[in-house]
Amino acid sequence: EVQLVESGGGLVQAGGSLRLSCAASGFTSDDYAIGWFRQAPGMEREGVSCISRSDGSTDYADSVKGRFTISGDNAKNTVWLQMNSLKPEDTAVYYCADWDGRRWGSWGQGTQVTVSS
Repeated sequence: EVQLVESGGGLVQAGGSLRLSCAASGFTSDDYAIGWFRQAPGMEREGVSCISRSDGSTDYADSVKGRFTISGDNAKNTVWLQMNSLKPEDTAVYYCADWDGRRWGSWGQGTQVTVSS
């Protein structure tokens, strides 16, 4: 089973930056991608970005395009989410998850990101 641990959250002013990390262990050949999700209080969880473990292709939610960058290092089993030009509406708990070809099966415990105005 894949285990994921997020870190790097914190409190930042609007316009600032944070870099989240997702450290993974237990990958198998069936683990295709890592995604970042977020959930704000009272809101549904939403997908933010994802990266393929095979070819490094990426995808982003429209709300973060041009501000967030996902990257990964398979040798280190780590995925990062660089978040720039942060807005108060980016405030949420951020989670990383593993796509095993069928579902987002394993999730981290989350890291809080708070953006003050």
